Amino acid sequence: MLYLSTRGHPDRKRFCDILLEGLAPDGGLYLPEHYPQIDAARLAQLRATYRDQGYAALAFEILSLYIDDIPSADLRALCEKTYTAEVFGTREIVPLRRLEGHLWIEALSNGPTLAFKDMAMQLLGNLFEYELARRGEELNILGATSGDTGSAAEYAMRGKKGVRVFMTSPHGRMSPFQQAQMFSLQDANIHNLAIEGVFDDCQDIVKAVSNDHAFKARYKIGTVNSINWARLLAQVVYYFAGYFQATQDDGQKVSFTVPSGNFGNICAGHVARQMGLPIARLVVATNENDVLDEFFRTGAYRVRGSADTHETSSPSMDISKASNFERFVFDLVGRDAARTRDLFAQGVAQQGFFDLGGDPVFQAARAQYGFESGKSTHADRLATIRDVHQRFGQIIDTHTADGVKVAREHLGAEPMIVLETALPIKFAETIHEALGRAPERPAKFEGIEQLPKRVQRLPADAAQVKAYIAAHCD
Repeated sequence: MLYLSTRGHPDRKRFCDILLEGLAPDGGLYLPEHYPQIDAARLAQLRATYRDQGYAALAFEILSLYIDDIPSADLRALCEKTYTAEVFGTREIVPLRRLEGHLWIEALSNGPTLAFKDMAMQLLGNLFEYELARRGEELNILGATSGDTGSAAEYAMRGKKGVRVFMTSPHGRMSPFQQAQMFSLQDANIHNLAIEGVFDDCQDIVKAVSNDHAFKARYKIGTVNSINWARLLAQVVYYFAGYFQATQDDGQKVSFTVPSGNFGNICAGHVARQMGLPIARLVVATNENDVLDEFFRTGAYRVRGSADTHETSSPSMDISKASNFERFVFDLVGRDAARTRDLFAQGVAQQGFFDLGGDPVFQAARAQYGFESGKSTHADRLATIRDVHQRFGQIIDTHTADGVKVAREHLGAEPMIVLETALPIKFAETIHEALGRAPERPAKFEGIEQLPKRVQRLPADAAQVKAYIAAHCD
């Protein structure tokens, strides 16, 4: 399997090369030259694999379709090392529970940091360590987080040989629990950088450093954000696992509603659907930062500046520039790399928007690719959290509440699966506002907010971030 850039760079690369690289040299994102196809017989085999052998075996089967430069025995061992009941709490790894009628929730937040990001990040940490050892190299990971990516990456990489993590986050914009999870880590290979700005400023810094090819080469800069194809690929697996749990036979279809800010989680669903998984619809749920909802309603993709990016009670989606969206648009415009480059390198980078509303390809977003969307506000998520607790005795986090609210507006005859984002303790203040009491806290996180913090505050300036990296690597 070879990988290409969404912006047309002529090089074709193997999986382990793009694993360590992040962005393509032309600033594009990597995608496989084609999506492997799952026919009816193969889908039945995968269902049996998940039923009889479990999630790790299913992950191996899906990943091996895209990874041919890691020996099969090694890849299987990496999957078995990653997806264990000890780490994720259950044999199913991502157990499905019915909320009401056709509405289900897929639990993705039972990993070490209580967020869905663990599902991919735990695998990524093991892949990095494996490949770096094989090459005798080191890697400096530069990331941006709006809340959960950072802690998931740091917990996955802490103590890993040959890996340092430099994680940027928007100063003061994460929940106290999220900040404490990251900033309390004292591991020498973990560096937290609180950036004076919003998440999009952090993301812009990561892209600016990645596009400085001399610096990137000298300091071996890699990424764990969802621009890294390996992370998105790992997320494809739980769409298959959710489908198998919600259906009895492979003739049925399901839909997914996904709380989304950076478009990585739902882009994995797009990949699963392109492979042939019987997905009827992919519903994007946004918060007040509704750039993606606006696009799927109108065809206009209009990013916002820092001043117009709202600080909300579902902060992991406080994003106005969805870095993974380019992958879907590349497919939407018929894999036309020149047009994709114009839309993003010209339209978004220089004008802050592009508009496909009048283009026939925009109709394909819904008709061909199954995308729909909706928006949730603070009042909506409070009402949804209260309703789910009062009627079903369950407490859901703020992002999952956004998903449930939007999913209810798009219910059909098929099962609708909401992808859980995190456990509610990560957003205790809003849960208390909704229910008048705090959610349960796992024992291992008692008193985490009072632990000593290890964090460096910096302005939103790529040059200063590069200077910090250099100072800690030379």
